[in-house]
Amino acid sequence: MRAIWKGAVSFGLVSIAVRLYSATEEKDIRFHQVHRTDGGRIKYQRTCSVDGEVVPYDDIAKGYDIGGGEMVILTDEDFADLPLSTSRAIDVLEFVPAEQIDPILFAKAYYLEPEGQAAKPYVLLRDALRDADRVAVVKIALRQREQLATLRVRDDVLVLNTMLWPDEVRAPEFGFLDDDIETRPAELAMASSLIDSMAADFQPDEFTDNYRAALQEVIDAKVEGREVVQPEEAQEAAPAAIDLMAALKASVERARKARGEQAPSGTPAADAEKSTKKAVKKATPAKKATKSTAATKKTTAARKSTSAAKATKKSA
Repeated sequence: MRAIWKGAVSFGLVSIAVRLYSATEEKDIRFHQVHRTDGGRIKYQRTCSVDGEVVPYDDIAKGYDIGGGEMVILTDEDFADLPLSTSRAIDVLEFVPAEQIDPILFAKAYYLEPEGQAAKPYVLLRDALRDADRVAVVKIALRQREQLATLRVRDDVLVLNTMLWPDEVRAPEFGFLDDDIETRPAELAMASSLIDSMAADFQPDEFTDNYRAALQEVIDAKVEGREVVQPEEAQEAAPAAIDLMAALKASVERARKARGEQAPSGTPAADAEKSTKKAVKKATPAKKATKSTAATKKTTAARKSTSAAKATKKSA
Protein backbone atom coordinates (compact mmCIF):
# COMPACT_ATOMS: atom_id res chain seq x y z
CA MET A 1 0.00 0.00 0.00
CA ARG A 2 1.10 3.55 -0.65
CA ALA A 3 0.55 6.29 1.94
CA ILE A 4 -1.70 9.08 0.69
CA TRP A 5 -1.20 11.46 3.63
CA LYS A 6 1.28 12.07 6.43
CA GLY A 7 0.61 13.97 9.61
CA ALA A 8 0.01 13.52 13.32
CA VAL A 9 -2.82 12.64 15.66
CA SER A 10 -3.14 15.38 18.28
CA PHE A 11 -4.24 13.59 21.46
CA GLY A 12 -4.19 16.17 24.26
CA LEU A 13 -0.52 17.15 24.57
CA VAL A 14 0.54 13.92 22.85
CA SER A 15 1.40 13.99 19.14
CA ILE A 16 1.43 10.69 17.23
CA ALA A 17 3.07 10.75 13.79
CA VAL A 18 1.09 8.61 11.36
CA ARG A 19 0.73 7.66 7.72
CA LEU A 20 -2.70 7.35 6.12
CA TYR A 21 -3.61 4.51 3.75
CA SER A 22 -6.85 3.75 1.91
CA ALA A 23 -8.45 0.83 3.74
CA THR A 24 -10.73 -0.14 0.85
CA GLU A 25 -10.52 -0.46 -2.91
CA GLU A 26 -13.20 -0.80 -5.54
CA LYS A 27 -13.12 -4.01 -7.55
CA ASP A 28 -15.28 -2.77 -10.41
CA ILE A 29 -14.05 -3.66 -13.89
CA ARG A 30 -13.22 -0.40 -15.61
CA PHE A 31 -13.58 0.29 -19.32
CA HIS A 32 -12.18 2.92 -21.67
CA GLN A 33 -14.17 4.60 -24.39
CA VAL A 34 -12.66 3.51 -27.71
CA HIS A 35 -13.31 3.85 -31.42
CA ARG A 36 -15.31 0.78 -32.44
CA THR A 37 -13.50 0.29 -35.77
CA ASP A 38 -9.85 0.46 -34.67
CA GLY A 39 -9.92 0.42 -30.84
CA GLY A 40 -8.30 3.85 -30.52
CA ARG A 41 -8.79 5.63 -27.19
CA ILE A 42 -11.24 8.52 -27.19
CA LYS A 43 -9.65 11.76 -25.91
CA TYR A 44 -11.33 14.88 -24.63
CA GLN A 45 -10.10 18.44 -24.90
CA ARG A 46 -10.95 21.32 -22.58
CA THR A 47 -12.60 23.90 -24.79
CA CYS A 48 -14.15 27.24 -23.90
CA SER A 49 -17.90 27.43 -24.52
CA VAL A 50 -17.59 31.12 -25.49
CA ASP A 51 -14.79 31.25 -28.06
CA GLY A 52 -14.43 27.52 -28.78
CA GLU A 53 -10.67 27.62 -28.12
CA VAL A 54 -8.74 24.81 -26.39
CA VAL A 55 -7.85 26.07 -22.87
CA PRO A 56 -4.48 25.11 -21.25
CA TYR A 57 -4.72 23.72 -17.73
CA ASP A 58 -2.90 26.76 -16.25
CA ASP A 59 -5.65 29.04 -17.57
CA ILE A 60 -8.45 27.10 -15.92
CA ALA A 61 -9.97 28.65 -12.76
CA LYS A 62 -12.87 27.69 -10.49
CA GLY A 63 -16.23 29.29 -11.18
CA TYR A 64 -19.39 29.43 -9.06
CA ASP A 65 -22.67 29.72 -10.92
CA ILE A 66 -24.90 32.34 -9.26
CA GLY A 67 -27.68 31.90 -11.81
CA GLY A 68 -28.88 34.02 -14.68
CA GLY A 69 -25.82 33.12 -16.75
CA GLU A 70 -23.47 34.89 -14.31
CA MET A 71 -20.35 33.24 -12.96
CA VAL A 72 -18.10 34.23 -10.04
CA ILE A 73 -14.47 33.33 -10.77
CA LEU A 74 -12.25 32.31 -7.83
CA THR A 75 -8.44 32.22 -7.99
CA ASP A 76 -5.79 30.59 -5.80
CA GLU A 77 -5.47 33.87 -3.85
CA ASP A 78 -9.16 33.64 -2.90
CA PHE A 79 -8.61 30.20 -1.35
CA ALA A 80 -5.37 31.12 0.44
CA ASP A 81 -7.02 32.88 3.41
CA LEU A 82 -9.73 30.30 4.07
CA PRO A 83 -9.71 28.65 7.55
CA LEU A 84 -8.51 25.27 6.27
CA SER A 85 -6.10 23.37 8.48
CA THR A 86 -2.70 23.01 6.79
CA SER A 87 -0.86 21.71 9.85
CA ARG A 88 -1.40 18.10 8.75
CA ALA A 89 -2.93 17.28 12.09
CA ILE A 90 -5.77 14.97 13.09
CA ASP A 91 -7.32 16.88 15.99
CA VAL A 92 -9.18 14.76 18.52
CA LEU A 93 -12.29 16.70 19.59
CA GLU A 94 -14.07 14.25 21.91
CA PHE A 95 -14.68 10.57 22.68
CA VAL A 96 -18.21 9.22 22.20
CA PRO A 97 -19.99 5.82 22.28
CA ALA A 98 -19.87 4.22 18.84
CA GLU A 99 -23.61 3.49 18.83
CA GLN A 100 -24.38 7.21 18.94
CA ILE A 101 -23.00 7.73 15.43
CA ASP A 102 -25.46 6.94 12.65
CA PRO A 103 -23.75 4.75 10.00
CA ILE A 104 -25.29 6.91 7.25
CA LEU A 105 -22.66 9.53 8.10
CA PHE A 106 -19.68 7.31 7.26
CA ALA A 107 -17.97 7.98 3.92
CA LYS A 108 -14.52 6.39 3.44
CA ALA A 109 -12.16 4.35 5.62
CA TYR A 110 -8.40 4.73 6.08
CA TYR A 111 -5.75 2.82 8.04
CA LEU A 112 -3.36 4.71 10.29
CA GLU A 113 0.22 3.45 10.66
CA PRO A 114 2.62 4.87 13.26
CA GLU A 115 5.66 6.55 11.78
CA GLY A 116 9.15 6.59 13.27
CA GLN A 117 9.15 6.43 17.07
CA ALA A 118 5.37 6.88 17.37
CA ALA A 119 4.57 3.18 17.90
CA LYS A 120 4.34 3.47 21.72
CA PRO A 121 1.86 6.41 21.87
CA TYR A 122 -0.03 4.84 18.94
CA VAL A 123 -0.54 1.60 20.87
CA LEU A 124 -1.43 3.59 23.98
CA LEU A 125 -4.25 5.43 22.17
CA ARG A 126 -5.41 2.19 20.54
CA ASP A 127 -5.64 0.29 23.83
CA ALA A 128 -7.25 3.23 25.63
CA LEU A 129 -9.96 3.45 22.96
CA ARG A 130 -10.61 -0.27 23.19
CA ASP A 131 -10.82 -0.24 27.00
CA ALA A 132 -13.14 2.78 27.03
CA ASP A 133 -15.32 1.22 24.30
CA ARG A 134 -15.55 4.58 22.58
CA VAL A 135 -14.51 6.21 19.31
CA ALA A 136 -12.69 9.50 18.88
CA VAL A 137 -14.39 12.28 16.93
CA VAL A 138 -11.70 14.15 14.98
CA LYS A 139 -11.20 16.76 12.28
CA ILE A 140 -8.82 16.33 9.36
CA ALA A 141 -8.05 18.27 6.18
CA LEU A 142 -7.95 15.98 3.12
CA ARG A 143 -7.83 17.10 -0.51
CA GLN A 144 -8.36 20.77 0.34
CA ARG A 145 -11.44 20.03 2.40
CA GLU A 146 -11.95 19.91 6.16
CA GLN A 147 -13.74 16.74 7.14
CA LEU A 148 -15.28 15.30 10.26
CA ALA A 149 -14.11 11.77 11.04
CA THR A 150 -13.87 9.09 13.70
CA LEU A 151 -10.98 7.03 15.02
CA ARG A 152 -11.75 3.47 16.08
CA VAL A 153 -9.91 0.18 16.52
CA ARG A 154 -10.12 -2.66 14.00
CA ASP A 155 -7.77 -5.66 13.97
CA ASP A 156 -5.36 -3.84 16.33
CA VAL A 157 -5.09 -0.93 13.89
CA LEU A 158 -6.51 2.57 14.21
CA VAL A 159 -9.05 3.22 11.45
CA LEU A 160 -10.12 6.69 10.41
CA ASN A 161 -13.63 6.94 8.93
CA THR A 162 -14.39 10.24 7.23
CA MET A 163 -17.96 11.40 7.72
CA LEU A 164 -20.51 13.58 6.03
CA TRP A 165 -21.52 16.79 7.72
CA PRO A 166 -25.05 16.61 9.19
CA ASP A 167 -26.41 19.07 6.62
CA GLU A 168 -25.23 16.75 3.83
CA VAL A 169 -27.71 14.04 4.83
CA ARG A 170 -31.07 14.40 3.12
CA ALA A 171 -34.30 14.12 5.10
CA PRO A 172 -36.66 11.39 3.83
CA GLU A 173 -39.78 13.14 2.53
CA PHE A 174 -42.20 10.46 1.36
CA GLY A 175 -45.96 10.58 1.22
CA PHE A 176 -46.57 7.28 3.00
CA LEU A 177 -44.99 8.67 6.20
CA ASP A 178 -48.03 10.92 6.62
CA ASP A 179 -50.48 8.04 6.17
CA ASP A 180 -51.94 6.26 9.18
CA ILE A 181 -50.90 2.71 8.32
CA GLU A 182 -51.47 0.05 10.97
CA THR A 183 -50.15 -3.49 11.06
CA ARG A 184 -52.15 -6.29 12.65
CA PRO A 185 -50.55 -8.22 15.53
CA ALA A 186 -50.80 -11.45 13.54
CA GLU A 187 -48.95 -9.87 10.61
CA LEU A 188 -46.25 -8.51 12.92
CA ALA A 189 -45.87 -11.92 14.58
CA MET A 190 -45.54 -13.60 11.19
CA ALA A 191 -42.97 -11.03 10.04
CA SER A 192 -41.00 -11.63 13.24
CA SER A 193 -41.18 -15.36 12.57
CA LEU A 194 -39.79 -14.77 9.09
CA ILE A 195 -36.91 -12.73 10.52
CA ASP A 196 -36.16 -15.50 13.03
CA SER A 197 -36.19 -18.14 10.30
CA MET A 198 -33.63 -16.13 8.27
CA ALA A 199 -31.46 -15.05 11.22
CA ALA A 200 -27.71 -15.71 10.90
CA ASP A 201 -24.30 -14.40 11.88
CA PHE A 202 -22.91 -12.05 9.26
CA GLN A 203 -20.02 -13.64 7.36
CA PRO A 204 -19.03 -11.19 4.59
CA ASP A 205 -16.80 -13.77 2.85
CA GLU A 206 -19.91 -15.79 2.00
CA PHE A 207 -21.11 -13.14 -0.44
CA THR A 208 -19.60 -12.58 -3.87
CA ASP A 209 -20.13 -10.22 -6.80
CA ASN A 210 -21.54 -12.68 -9.34
CA TYR A 211 -21.93 -10.02 -12.02
CA ARG A 212 -18.26 -9.00 -11.84
CA ALA A 213 -17.14 -12.65 -11.95
CA ALA A 214 -19.31 -13.35 -15.01
CA LEU A 215 -18.09 -10.17 -16.73
CA GLN A 216 -14.48 -11.18 -16.11
CA GLU A 217 -15.19 -14.55 -17.74
CA VAL A 218 -16.54 -12.77 -20.81
CA ILE A 219 -13.39 -10.63 -20.98
CA ASP A 220 -11.13 -13.67 -20.54
CA ALA A 221 -13.03 -15.47 -23.29
CA LYS A 222 -12.50 -12.51 -25.62
CA VAL A 223 -8.79 -12.54 -24.84
CA GLU A 224 -8.51 -16.27 -25.51
CA GLY A 225 -10.54 -15.96 -28.71
CA ARG A 226 -13.03 -18.64 -27.78
CA GLU A 227 -16.77 -18.51 -28.21
CA VAL A 228 -18.72 -17.16 -25.29
CA VAL A 229 -21.77 -19.21 -24.40
CA GLN A 230 -24.29 -17.66 -22.07
CA PRO A 231 -26.39 -20.36 -20.36
CA GLU A 232 -30.06 -19.58 -20.06
CA GLU A 233 -31.39 -19.61 -16.55
CA ALA A 234 -35.04 -20.23 -15.89
CA GLN A 235 -36.28 -17.42 -13.72
CA GLU A 236 -39.49 -17.97 -11.84
CA ALA A 237 -41.67 -14.90 -11.81
CA ALA A 238 -42.47 -13.66 -8.33
CA PRO A 239 -46.19 -13.94 -7.57
CA ALA A 240 -48.09 -10.81 -6.65
CA ALA A 241 -48.45 -10.55 -2.88
CA ILE A 242 -52.16 -9.86 -2.51
CA ASP A 243 -52.61 -11.22 1.01
CA LEU A 244 -49.87 -9.92 3.32
CA MET A 245 -50.32 -12.76 5.84
CA ALA A 246 -50.24 -15.38 3.09
CA ALA A 247 -47.09 -13.88 1.61
CA LEU A 248 -45.39 -13.78 5.02
CA LYS A 249 -46.44 -17.36 5.80
CA ALA A 250 -45.13 -18.58 2.44
CA SER A 251 -41.85 -16.75 3.00
CA VAL A 252 -41.39 -18.34 6.43
CA GLU A 253 -42.18 -21.80 5.05
CA ARG A 254 -39.73 -21.39 2.17
CA ALA A 255 -36.97 -20.14 4.48
CA ARG A 256 -37.48 -23.09 6.84
CA LYS A 257 -37.60 -25.63 4.03
CA ALA A 258 -34.34 -24.23 2.66
CA ARG A 259 -32.76 -24.98 6.02
CA GLY A 260 -34.51 -28.32 6.45
CA GLU A 261 -36.41 -27.10 9.50
CA GLN A 262 -40.00 -27.52 10.62
CA ALA A 263 -42.12 -24.82 12.18
CA PRO A 264 -41.98 -25.13 16.02
CA SER A 265 -45.33 -25.76 17.69
CA GLY A 266 -46.95 -22.70 19.17
CA THR A 267 -45.45 -20.30 16.64
CA PRO A 268 -47.58 -18.23 14.23
CA ALA A 269 -46.24 -20.28 11.33
CA ALA A 270 -47.21 -23.57 12.96
CA ASP A 271 -50.65 -22.27 13.92
CA ALA A 272 -51.20 -21.02 10.40
CA GLU A 273 -50.15 -24.39 9.02
CA LYS A 274 -52.59 -26.23 11.31
CA SER A 275 -55.38 -23.86 10.34
CA THR A 276 -54.68 -24.52 6.68
CA LYS A 277 -54.76 -28.32 7.17
CA LYS A 278 -58.02 -28.11 9.13
CA ALA A 279 -59.57 -26.01 6.40
CA VAL A 280 -58.55 -28.59 3.80
CA LYS A 281 -60.03 -31.47 5.86
CA LYS A 282 -63.30 -29.61 6.32
CA ALA A 283 -63.50 -28.81 2.64
CA THR A 284 -62.94 -32.43 1.51
CA PRO A 285 -66.11 -34.03 3.07
CA ALA A 286 -68.20 -31.18 1.71
CA LYS A 287 -67.08 -32.02 -1.81
CA LYS A 288 -67.90 -35.74 -1.25
CA ALA A 289 -71.31 -34.84 0.12
CA THR A 290 -71.95 -32.72 -2.95
CA LYS A 291 -71.06 -35.63 -5.22
CA SER A 292 -73.27 -38.01 -3.19
CA THR A 293 -76.24 -35.66 -3.38
CA ALA A 294 -75.85 -35.33 -7.13
CA ALA A 295 -75.73 -39.12 -7.53
CA THR A 296 -78.89 -39.53 -5.40
CA LYS A 297 -80.72 -37.01 -7.56
CA LYS A 298 -79.71 -38.89 -10.71
CA THR A 299 -80.90 -42.23 -9.23
CA THR A 300 -84.27 -40.76 -8.19
CA ALA A 301 -84.79 -39.23 -11.62
CA ALA A 302 -84.00 -42.57 -13.28
CA ARG A 303 -86.50 -44.41 -11.08
CA LYS A 304 -89.24 -41.88 -11.88
CA SER A 305 -88.52 -42.26 -15.59
CA THR A 306 -88.78 -46.08 -15.38
CA SER A 307 -92.10 -45.89 -13.48
CA ALA A 308 -93.52 -43.50 -16.02
CA ALA A 309 -92.53 -45.83 -18.86
CA LYS A 310 -94.24 -48.85 -17.21
CA ALA A 311 -97.40 -46.84 -16.63
CA THR A 312 -97.50 -45.91 -20.32
CA LYS A 313 -97.16 -49.55 -21.43
CA LYS A 314 -100.03 -50.65 -19.16
CA SER A 315 -102.29 -47.94 -20.53
CA ALA A 316 -101.49 -49.03 -24.05
